Amino acid sequence: MLDKIYYIASCDTCRKIIKTLPKGNNLAFRDIKQDPLTEEELAEMYQSSGSYEALFSKKAQLYKSMNLKDKSLTEEDYKKYLLEHYTFLARPVFMIGGKVFVGGTQQNMLQVMKALGNV
Repeated sequence: MLDKIYYIASCDTCRKIIKTLPKGNNLAFRDIKQDPLTEEELAEMYQSSGSYEALFSKKAQLYKSMNLKDKSLTEEDYKKYLLEHYTFLARPVFMIGGKVFVGGTQQNMLQVMKALGNV
């Protein structure tokens, strides 16, 4: 299975994180703004994370502007929104060795570096 990073090229956080990745990491880079997630890819992320909510960004402007925080969202709702608009995916998402790593927290990036064999 090919290791991947799902990101948005115009996202400052994503760009900073990508700069910290080791050279020769063999990750397939996927700009989800240019090439949206497929239902199969989202299902693969779901299998590893166990939840659509875990993949969902509650920091997204659209989340706030659509007043989603005031609604009681189900897993099916999260799935629908994730497939509807790229901005709802918490970024970046790494799929490495069948495991999913969501977001750019320091702890998460440490796990990503370990998974890439660089720690």
